[in-house]
Amino acid sequence: MDERDFELLKTLGKTKNITHAADLLYATQSSLSKRINAIEQELGITLILRSRHGIHFTPEGEEVLKRTAKAADQLKLMRETIDKNKGLVCGTLNAGVSINFAMFRLSEVLAQYQKAYPNVNTHIITAQSINVYLQLMKGNVDVAVLRGEHSWTGTKILLERERICAIYNHKYKDMPFSKIPYIERKTDIDFERDASRWMREHNFQPEQSGIYVDNIIACVEMVKRGLGWSIIPEICLKNFDGCVQPLYFKNGKAFERLTYVLCSETALELPQIRAFLDVLKTYKEDNYNA
Repeated sequence: MDERDFELLKTLGKTKNITHAADLLYATQSSLSKRINAIEQELGITLILRSRHGIHFTPEGEEVLKRTAKAADQLKLMRETIDKNKGLVCGTLNAGVSINFAMFRLSEVLAQYQKAYPNVNTHIITAQSINVYLQLMKGNVDVAVLRGEHSWTGTKILLERERICAIYNHKYKDMPFSKIPYIERKTDIDFERDASRWMREHNFQPEQSGIYVDNIIACVEMVKRGLGWSIIPEICLKNFDGCVQPLYFKNGKAFERLTYVLCSETALELPQIRAFLDVLKTYKEDNYNA
């Protein structure tokens, strides 16, 4: 069945007469009857019963008439919506965002995005960067904001260069880290590797009896309370009132984490994706990498 069949059934429903319906549709009675028979064969039912006084829809025919009328209305609405949205940025933004960026940056970015593009539906998943990357590789998201280096052949934009810092309560200001309890936290493999390298280069070995926590916000709060020190990305320290010491490796290179935006060239053809990248670039320029 197609849209011409929807119109045929609608006209039959109004006229209850094959001859009148054929006249309105500029068709012959023979061609109309053949099409009705083809629909009946396709659906395996009897649509109408013929009589000298016209036609009567069977119960199955009435159901088909009702359903095709709804389908025709949906198709009409679809075309009207497409016509109305021509020139507008709309559609769905499917994005994957690393947890830290989602917690500390994303709300402001999305506020700007939705204000500028209110016709876009926004679907966001948040996870550790490696899992966001895997979702991007599988095609489950169209654009990804993630931290660290990941192999990618499509569009890759450096969004942020972020310092990694040692943080501690002011009461430990003049004490070496070796004398302060270390608060370890759950993080990704790349960060763990770089943190271990920094500790190794500075001959530091945390005590086995230290604190381990699986949440970065809880970790910062523990440091605020004077429970120990920790190694934390700068993104989390906007409201931290303790001591903050940017870290450097032995060769003088800063301990940093890079945040990138990745998307495929195909996704870049979507206007809502290009608009999201534009908002991210503007946010970057206005806030933290001008």
